[in-house]
Amino acid sequence: MVRAVRLLRGMPGLRLTGLGSGLFCAAVMLVLGFLDQLLFGASLTVYGVLFLPVCLLTALWVRAGDLLTAPVVVPIAFAVGLVAVAESGEGLGGRLMGLVTALATEAGWLYGGTLVAGSTVIVRRVRLLRRRRADAVAAGPVRRRPEPSAGVTGAETPPV
Repeated sequence: MVRAVRLLRGMPGLRLTGLGSGLFCAAVMLVLGFLDQLLFGASLTVYGVLFLPVCLLTALWVRAGDLLTAPVVVPIAFAVGLVAVAESGEGLGGRLMGLVTALATEAGWLYGGTLVAGSTVIVRRVRLLRRRRADAVAAGPVRRRPEPSAGVTGAETPPV
């Protein structure tokens, strides 16, 4: 357990934008799809297992302002990488049918990865909000300037 914590602390502090996290996730899943096809003969189970850590990394590396994009881009990236792994018949219709069939049969991995990304994002968001609240409490009460009263502009105008 201690070794895992050290490994996680040694991870780079990447912060990807929403678009960057989508491109990262889609590119990694496409590469993993081709590697799966090359090394394991297009095993959908291997592809699904490899999808889960990619979801976790995507949710960890997206910046705080774009946290809600991670659970959205992960299923898209799953479908992008699935193009390399799904069985295909002849022509565009056969490839499309293989893709839809693979999406239907591997929905468990898709839901699991989305759940991993979504729960990681929720935990990060709660921690962010608690940190902000603690910083606001530590800063003390906010002093506000008194608002000017109605009719007073700050400069006296001479009578005409």
